[in-house]
Amino acid sequence: MIEKTISTTTGKLTLKIPSSLYELTLGQLMAMQEKPELNDLDAISILSGVPVQELQNIKSADDLHVFGEAVLSLANQIKYLYNSDEIPDHVTFHHSTGPLKVKVMNNLSVEPAGAFLASKDIIATEISEHIAKHGEENWQESFNPSLNACCKVLANYFYCKVTRQQYDEYKIEEFCETIKQLRVTEALPIAKHFFTCYPNLYKRRVSFWHRLLPYWKKKQAYKTLNALNTSTPLMP
Repeated sequence: MIEKTISTTTGKLTLKIPSSLYELTLGQLMAMQEKPELNDLDAISILSGVPVQELQNIKSADDLHVFGEAVLSLANQIKYLYNSDEIPDHVTFHHSTGPLKVKVMNNLSVEPAGAFLASKDIIATEISEHIAKHGEENWQESFNPSLNACCKVLANYFYCKVTRQQYDEYKIEEFCETIKQLRVTEALPIAKHFFTCYPNLYKRRVSFWHRLLPYWKKKQAYKTLNALNTSTPLMP
């Protein structure tokens, strides 16, 4: 975690943002992807939890340079994460009563039937929308499921395991907020598995993660981060 106290027009402001993927949550990454035109202050605001309005009152933009470098570092780390097929042994959920570790089975499967069918529909919808937009020829090469879809699949997979309750499709959307608190190092490898291998809607291994963080321009660290919303691939 990078922490720095900065002077603003109204006093001092302490900013802290992740410096490692182990400190970055799926929800933070989703918030950055969903921003139509993500700029420097937007990215720092999402990662620090400090409203943009407060960041706008920082006296010198140079004070944000160290945070821009940290964001660029995170982007590079994500590239390596997406190239990995290693699925974590367990996932840690945080509750008011303390951390809850949930074992991730080697032979991943979604159960019960309601969760399986919902996950299948989410994946099929993502594929159908992609083909409708880009065409059916070689669609696997550019298929990029959204983080929102990944979050919903993970919610269906973990809901019963975490809550110890019977499956309830109406509570999955609410449970997505819990999924967003997962570290990206835990959430994304599992989501990648489902979208590439399960429920076997297509057989080829594809490189789709480039939609999440297409490319980050290697200029001054606090320059524009609009490249997050382009389509330049992260993986070859």
